[in-house]
Amino acid sequence: MKKIYLDNAATTPIRQEVIDEMVIVMQSEYGNPSSTHSIGRGSKAIIESSRKIIAKHLNCSAQEIIFTASATEATNWILRCCIKDLGIKRIITSKIEHHATLYTIHALLKEFDIKVDYINILSNGNLDYAHFESLFDNDEKTLVSLMHVNNEIGVINDIQRIGEWCHQHQAVFHCDTVQSIGKTRFDLQKLPVDFLVSSAHKFHGPKGVGFAFLTKKIGLKPMLFGGEQEKGLRAGTEAVHQIAGLSKALDMSFQNIDKEANYIKEIKEYCWQQLKENFPKIQQNGENTLYNILNVLLPFSAEKTAMILFNLDMKGIAVSRGSACQSGSIKPSHVLAEMLNENDIKKPSLRISFSHYNTKKEVDVFIEELKRI
Repeated sequence: MKKIYLDNAATTPIRQEVIDEMVIVMQSEYGNPSSTHSIGRGSKAIIESSRKIIAKHLNCSAQEIIFTASATEATNWILRCCIKDLGIKRIITSKIEHHATLYTIHALLKEFDIKVDYINILSNGNLDYAHFESLFDNDEKTLVSLMHVNNEIGVINDIQRIGEWCHQHQAVFHCDTVQSIGKTRFDLQKLPVDFLVSSAHKFHGPKGVGFAFLTKKIGLKPMLFGGEQEKGLRAGTEAVHQIAGLSKALDMSFQNIDKEANYIKEIKEYCWQQLKENFPKIQQNGENTLYNILNVLLPFSAEKTAMILFNLDMKGIAVSRGSACQSGSIKPSHVLAEMLNENDIKKPSLRISFSHYNTKKEVDVFIEELKRI
């Protein structure tokens, strides 16, 4: 059975060119990057070259890029250090952020004497910018943590506007760009963001490696101790082949960004048209979404919610509800819970997310299997 993968917001297939690059590095550049001999220097050169490639595409200094194991790790580090080291007394965020942000903030609330304000979410999934701007009515030292593209519904936040407002009020801005790096262009010379995090496996790179952008204007303390790696901020011998794979994947994503974005947008639009034709009462969750994520509320009974993913999976089709099955029960998505009414939240919603590897033929198969359900 040929499998159809429509869950690219969860992770993406690794490009063959990335695999090839990683194999070469693993075979030939096995030295410890901290060693001073030529074999170690070869590994170190790969790391620094990778750092420069990322910086080139983001238009920032290579010194502002720090490699991590994931965006989750980077977010935990940045938020914690902002509280501990920068004297932040208040965090502004939203209730539809990734759990890497929300759970970290919950933990910090228990540990530190801080305040958290949540921005209102409109029924279309967008931020209430008027409410956001009204929250800056005092002189408390503030951190704003908001994602660029929502991982469940694909809604795009105006991070240019958010960043400008933050800096007007001397607030620090941390942005989760996991879903947008490699899919949209960034110019960090113009974008007023202080911290940015990303993971390679979201743009056809390997799992287990990511990076953080840390503006030179704000200094953070180390997240790990025991070595001088990553400018002394993250101790531990670097995963050279993972870093090489990350930079190769990002480089290829930016080289092909327009061609692939147009193709994926066409696939998404085709899927949405087919869904509307076959399920006239279907609704889209979220407006102003990125070109690769489509989240839909199906006109099915609530009883079908628990089995819909199972039935599709049995046919080799991978999609997502945008929420996890925990302890044997399906929990509603925390994102959709902020948008949908009590009746609609019980009905099945699907997140369908595309890459340049998908085809219209795959969409047709998906539609046919959905009709059978």
